[in-house]
Amino acid sequence: MDVNKKTYTGQVVSDKMDKTIVIAVTTKTLHGLYKKYVKSTKKVKAHDEKNDAHVGDTVRVVECRPVSKDKHWRLTEIVERAK
Repeated sequence: MDVNKKTYTGQVVSDKMDKTIVIAVTTKTLHGLYKKYVKSTKKVKAHDEKNDAHVGDTVRVVECRPVSKDKHWRLTEIVERAK
């Protein structure tokens, strides 16, 4: 894996598209004024070549060249399967 590329770990929210999954990535950031941690969630679309990931799985994605208009991430591994 390339050192200069960003990686995200998140939960699969949708797998209804062919070879595409939607991942919810949650991050905690410190609020500048109030010094409290604020949780923020963003959704990213990732390329899943084998349609291997399903809703509820925890996955790791890495940034890549644009695959389509919205997809700039690629599935690298499934960290944990949904129960």
